[in-house]
This record gives sequence, structure tokens and C-alpha cells, in this order.
Amino acid sequence: LENTDPRTRGRGIQLLSQVLLQCYSQLQEKEVLHLVLFYESRLQDHHLVIPSVLQGLRALSMCEVLAPGLAVSVLKAIFQEVHVQSLLQLDRHTVYSIITNFMGTREEELKGLGADFTFGFIQVMDGEKDPRNLLVAFQIVRDLIAKNYALGPFVEELFEVTSCYFPIDFTPPPNDPHGIQREDLILSLRAVLASTPQFAEFLLPLLIEKMDSDLQSAKLDALQTLTACCAIYGQKELQEFLPSLWSSLRREVFQTASEKVEAECLATLHALSACLSRSVLSSDTEDLLDSFLSSILQDCRHHLCEPDMKLVWPSAKLLQAAAGASLRAYHRVTHSVLPLLLEQYTKHPQSSQRRTILEMLLGFLELQQKWGHVEEDETTLLSLRAPVCSVVFSALTDPSVQLQLVGIRALTVLGSLQGFLSPSDLELVVDHLIRLTLHEEDSQSSEAAMEAAGSLAPIYPKVFSGRMVPRLEEELQAGRVREEESSRDHCSLRQRCLQALAAVSTHTSIVRETVPVLLQHLRKVQKGSEAGSAQDLVSVCQSLHRVALQCQQDAEGCWYYHQTVVPCLLAMAVQAAMQESTQPLLGKALLEEEVLAAMIPVISAATTHLSPELAAQSVSHVVPLFLDGEVSFLPQNSFPCSFQPFEDGECLEAQRRLVALLMAFVCSLPRNVAIPQQERLLRELLALSCSCNCPFTATTAAKCFAGLVNKHPGGQQLDEILQLAVNRMEPGLAEGPCRTQALTLLLWVTKALVLRYHPLSSHLTDKLLGLLSDAELGPAAADGFSLLMAESPDVLHKGCHADVRIMFRQRFFTDNVPKLVQGFHGAGPDVKANYLKGLSHVLNHLPKPVLVTELPTLLSLLLEALSCSDHVVQLSTLSCLQPLLLEAPQIMSLHVDTLVTKFLSLTSSPTMAVRIAALRCAHALTSLPTTVLLPYKARVIRALAKPLDDKKRLVRKEAVAARGEW
Repeated sequence: LENTDPRTRGRGIQLLSQVLLQCYSQLQEKEVLHLVLFYESRLQDHHLVIPSVLQGLRALSMCEVLAPGLAVSVLKAIFQEVHVQSLLQLDRHTVYSIITNFMGTREEELKGLGADFTFGFIQVMDGEKDPRNLLVAFQIVRDLIAKNYALGPFVEELFEVTSCYFPIDFTPPPNDPHGIQREDLILSLRAVLASTPQFAEFLLPLLIEKMDSDLQSAKLDALQTLTACCAIYGQKELQEFLPSLWSSLRREVFQTASEKVEAECLATLHALSACLSRSVLSSDTEDLLDSFLSSILQDCRHHLCEPDMKLVWPSAKLLQAAAGASLRAYHRVTHSVLPLLLEQYTKHPQSSQRRTILEMLLGFLELQQKWGHVEEDETTLLSLRAPVCSVVFSALTDPSVQLQLVGIRALTVLGSLQGFLSPSDLELVVDHLIRLTLHEEDSQSSEAAMEAAGSLAPIYPKVFSGRMVPRLEEELQAGRVREEESSRDHCSLRQRCLQALAAVSTHTSIVRETVPVLLQHLRKVQKGSEAGSAQDLVSVCQSLHRVALQCQQDAEGCWYYHQTVVPCLLAMAVQAAMQESTQPLLGKALLEEEVLAAMIPVISAATTHLSPELAAQSVSHVVPLFLDGEVSFLPQNSFPCSFQPFEDGECLEAQRRLVALLMAFVCSLPRNVAIPQQERLLRELLALSCSCNCPFTATTAAKCFAGLVNKHPGGQQLDEILQLAVNRMEPGLAEGPCRTQALTLLLWVTKALVLRYHPLSSHLTDKLLGLLSDAELGPAAADGFSLLMAESPDVLHKGCHADVRIMFRQRFFTDNVPKLVQGFHGAGPDVKANYLKGLSHVLNHLPKPVLVTELPTLLSLLLEALSCSDHVVQLSTLSCLQPLLLEAPQIMSLHVDTLVTKFLSLTSSPTMAVRIAALRCAHALTSLPTTVLLPYKARVIRALAKPLDDKKRLVRKEAVAARGEW
């Protein structure tokens, strides 16, 4: 330490500093004092020694036993003796760290220095260029301001030393190990600039200058900084700059081509208006908000009178941004603008102009929603209730669909403003909605009116259940009476009535009115014998399904729906099945596959959200119905014979089909609900799935079995059931008339076990892989891989509480794709396609990031799959390749020659879907690097001329897009 050579002295101090950095927490107060005095004196030493001295002081700045006064003494020494900006980056960083440490632990002492501390720091920071140091320096300035250190006469200097970096212009070097992004610096500097109103007089002129710059990034940064400042500024800071700020904002919104800049300008105007709204007025000060809004109105209001002109929307947006800031601003702007818009609406008879005016009016009405209720005394809106309603109602009767749609949106907003619509207006609203829903030719308006009814019904349940539901019921019955004419109009009117009944069922009290109407209609349709009734039954079921989904979040509504609808559907189905058994011509429609398939989601949606107690109550009725024919809980339960869906017999075929409804119910129950006689039920389902000749019944029995097995708690019982299933499947798959049924069961049980990672799943998957080489079952087994990987709509998905592990697809891929590839290489030419089809199904459902990592090993197989003659394989492979072209261009570029050839040849495939997919892939090729594509450009453009003439419009559309891109 006393060596005459500065390098050696430096190494001595370096060693001491490194030791101190390891053990500073163990030093005593006297030791710290001694060391501090030593290090302070070393600050006057040779410049080679200084970095090591600063490291030692950093260690001492972290000591808890530092005597009072030492922190101030260290900082004074640094400020006086060290020219910080001549040091290296790391040493400058050390100085900032010392200051930060002392500010954290010795705040009161440092404040005792007064403004000298601020001045000292300004000198330290002045001229800093390194982003790593700037982040720390900006944080120190923020703390100086936030913790109320004295800035004294140095406010402007502190502002200058930080604002010189605005706007930040920094691009991190490639492979930057520090990971500092431009955005980090922007946010850190913005927090400094927007941290105190004391900077306002210097900052606002700077921001106005940058807002007028030609650089978009500078504009955006200035606007966002100004928005941040508005949170802490008051009238005093803004007053003299308001005219310039407004003129810059107005110019940008009127002239900019950038949506980003426009959005930021509107956000800034909103913030300015909010800032002025917060200011407390004394009797002698001018109301700045009022004068600011007056200048906005003066510059924008007259443009609203020109609904065809370019500035109408920018003006409306500016006014809405200012008005949305506070209730006071809203009243001031709407008082001037709403009467004008209403007057313009009546002045301009053209629908397109009226639509623009009404959309502007709608914007102001939506702002009122922010404050919810309409105050009696001060709102412009209430005084204009009559003209506003008349404008909206006139839009609803206008022949222009686009105007009607805006009118419907406006109606929804008016309805959501508490206390705005009078009872007579409300009745008119409902009448308009009924008319639009049922009799408006354009389906867009009809659907929008239904949506509006759905969102207003919970606000006014009495009006809708008392006025709309009876009208819809009346129309539905009248529709049935007029059916003899059987015109398409009546059919679509009936459809609309059913849809509207569902749409309006968004409140429990309305559900209690609509559900009986829908069920009554279902019974009537079932009793009718006309051919169209299957489609009618499906329509009613779709409406019931929508109601079920709307009830799910409300426990009371959900239970009412469940105990009303489920027994009724079961009773009707059982009745129909028994009539089929005794009088084969009656009640047929209800047993058709499409109708039963439409009833499944109704029962499922009515069950998934039940509480465990209520679900247990329900399951204790439904399972005995199917196992023991226990019909006592069904409404109208006098049936001609007994219900035995699991018994053998030709005449019971119809009853067996109802297992679909059992599946919908038991597979949707929460996992913690015990199912009575579960083992017996599983055995019956297993027997039915293997022996039934009706594919629909066999498949639903297999799905039901799989759904129960998936949720069954692990253990001996489950193992026994699964062993039983394997014992039934293996001989069934080997030979005999029921091979298809056995394969279906194998697929569904495998899926149930794959989803829950059950150990038996790998044995069953191997069995499935073995079937790919089977001449008869191979193609169906290959398609089965799609079933294993895809989301299933009715059972085995999370919505019905199935046990689904998060990465089951990745796990299945890892375990089975190598076997598929191996099987493909060893297979005979006649069954190779099955392996390719299975592989493409697996890859198609795999998350894309996983697929990209595996691509190099699989690409050659995928290209081979494109040459396969099976169009399902082609389609599946194309849909797999298309996203990969976008996500892995480097790997795909290596095979561009093959890809171009294959895609172009498939654009003339006989299958339309393959042609479309091939054209999409040809389009996606354009995302590869241009240098890779140029050699193929002329050839591709020539080849894509042919599909421009394709006989199918959808193919021509894709061809135009792809060829244009090339």
C-alpha cells in the first residue's frame, strides 16, 4: 500500500477492496471509520489507483455500522476529487452504486447537505453515455424527486442533464449480453421527466417541439410522456402551453396517416382534459377546462356538419377523447354537440350520411355508459330523450341494413343507461326488436336484434318476459298453424322464433318463461309426422342448448333448467323408443341420429355446471332409468312397455339408441360425483359396444364407457374393468363380424387412457399400430390417430371434467412417432399409405413449436406423403406443411425444389379441398427468402394460371391470392 509504483499500490488497494467486498458485514464501527478515512485520502492518489479505491468505498457504503457523517464525507470527497466521466464504464457504475447505497440507508444525512448533494450528482452524471449506467442514474434522479431531496436553484440543471437524452435513440448491439432494450431506457427516462411539476416549464416546450418533428418514434415518445405528465400536473403548469399543445394535437389527428400516432394523440387529449377537470377552481381563476373545450369545439364542431367529408371522423374522435375524461367535460361537449348531430340527422336524408351521424352520436352515448346512471339535473341527454329516441327508432325502420345495425347498437347503449328509457319507450324498443328479429329480411339485422334483446333482457326482465316472450310464443304457434302452406318463409320464421327465444333467455326469470315454451314446441313437433320434423327437432335442441350455456353461471337458473329439461327430453325419447318397439311408424324423427346428436349437447351443458350435491341427486334417477327401467321420475310416465336398453332383442333396437343420452349425462358429471352401480353400468356398456350391429349405438356405448373409465379413480376396480375390456376387444379385432365395433372401442378406450397418462395406454396404442398393416381395418385405424389427438366435442374434454393432462399430445408424439416411421419403412406397398395417414394426423394436431424442432427428421416422410394417392393423407399433410413454411423457413428452404413440384401438381387434384390446400401452401412458399424463390418464379406464375379458371369459386379465390403474391 505504501509502494512508490502506482501500479503496485493499485494492486494492494485492489486486494484490500476485494477482501472488504467479501466481509464488509463483519466490520466494527471503529474499523469502518479507520478504513473510510484511509480510502478518502487515497482518492487524491494517482488515477490508476482510483478504480480500486471506489470498489473499497462501495464495500464500506454497504456497512450497517457506518458512523453518522461518514456518508456525507465520502460523497463530498468523491464530488471534489474524482472526475467521474473520465473513468471507465464499470468505475462510473461503482460511483452510482455508492450513491444509491447511501440514499437507501442514510437519507436524512444526505438531505442535510441540501442542494449541494443534487449539484454534486449533476456533475457526476453530466455526459454519461452508457445505457447500463443511465438506467441507474435515471433511478437516482427519480429517488431525488420522489423522496423530496432539496433541488434548490438546480431544477433546470437537473432537467437539462436528463432531458438531453430525450427522445431515446438506442439500438442494442446484436448478441448484447446485458439485455438492455430501448424500451427500458424510454420508460426509465419518462419516469424521470414526468416525476415533478417543477420540470413543466422546461419540458412542455421540448415535448411540443418533438411532437412537431418528422420522426414518428419521437412523436410517439413525446405524446406518451405528455400523457404521463398529465397525471401529476395541474392548471398552473399547463396554462400557457395549452394553445400550442392543442394545435399540435389537432394537426396530427387531422393530417396523420399513422393509426398509432392518432391513437396516442387522442389518449393525450383525454389526459389533458382529465388533468384540467381535476383542478380545484377558486372564484378568481379562469375555468381552464371550459376555455380549452371551447377551443376544441370551435375547431371541430363545424366539421360534424359535413358527414361526407374527410375531417368528420377525426373531429368526432377528438371531441369524444376530450369528453370522455370527466363528467364535467362530457356535459360541456355534449351540450354543444348532441343537438347539432340530431339536427344534422334530420337534415341529411341519405342513409350513408345518416349512418355516419348516428355512429358519431353512438360514440357519445357510449361515453355516458362510463358514468352509468343519468343524473336528473345536469345532463343534456335527458333533455334530448325524445329526439334521441326518435332518431334511433327511425334508423331501425330504415331500409338500409348498415343503418339498422348502427341503430341496434345505439338502442343497446340507451337501454343500458339506467333511467333513460321511459316505460313507453321500453315497450317500443321491445316491439322494434321483435319486428327486426322475426320479419327483417336481412339476417344480419335479425341476428343483431337478437343479441341486443339478450343484452337488454337482464336489465329489464319483467318487460321482456311480459312482452317479448308471449309474442314469440304466439308467432311460433301461428307458424305451426300456417304450416300447411309449408312455405320456406314460415319455416325460417319458426327458426327465428326459436333462436329469439334462446337469445332472450339471459335472466333466470325469463328462462322460466322460455324453457316451457321450447319444450312444448318440441312435444308438438314430435307428435307431428311430417318429413321436415327432424330438422325442426334439431332447431329446438339448438335453442335449448344456447339457453343451457347462458344458464351455466347462475346456480339457481342452472338447476331449474336441469330438472325441467333433462327429465322432459328423456321422457320424450323413452316414449318414442317404446312406440318404435310397439308401433314402428310413430315417433321416428326423435330417434334419428341427427336429432339424438343435437340432444347430447343440451343434456351435457345442463349437467356440467351442477353442484356435486344436485348432480348426485340427479344421477340417482337417471342411472336406474337405464339399468332397471325406473321411470317414476319422468313426467308423463305411463309407458306401454318396460324400458330395457341393455337387454337383447330385435325390438329393443330403438331403446338402445338412447344410450347416447345416458352418455351425455354421465360423462358430463363433475369428477367427485359417485355414480350408482358404476361397475354394472360399465359392464353393460362394454357388452353393448362390442355386440350391437347399429354403428351409432355401438359408438356411443364405447364413448360412454371411455368417458367413465377416464374419470374412474385408479386402483384394482379400474384394472379389472380394463382387463375385461381388453379380453373383449382382442378376439373381436382378430376375426368375426364385429371387427369395426371392436376397433371403435379400442380407439375410445385408448384415448381415455392416453389423456390421463394411464400405463395401459401404451399397450393399446401398440395394438392400434399393429392394425395399420391390416388390409381391412388399416385405413380406419389410421384415421383413428386423428381421433386420439383431436379435441372431442361431446366426451373426454376439459369442459365435461375429463382427466386431461397438459402435454398429452407431446408425450404421445414422443412415444409413437418413431414406431410409425419404423412401421412405414417395414410395411408392404399396399399399406404404406396407412402409416403416412396416421403420421400426418399426429403431426397435424401437434403444437407448432414442437413440430418445428422435430421437422428435420420428419420432412422427407411428409414429402413422401404428398405423393400418396389417398386424398385424406394429402390434405392432412398439406395442412401440416402450410404453417411450417411460415414458422421454419430456413429448414423448408432446403427442400424448395420438391415442395414447388408437389404443390403445383396437387393444384390439379380431383378433390376440391386438396386443390385449395395446395394453393394455400403455394401462397405460403412466398414467405421463404426471396433469393431461394427467384429461380422458380416464372414457372410457378405460369402453373398458377390454370387454377384461375377452376370451376369452383373458392379455388379461384385462393389461386388469385397465391399468384398475386408470387
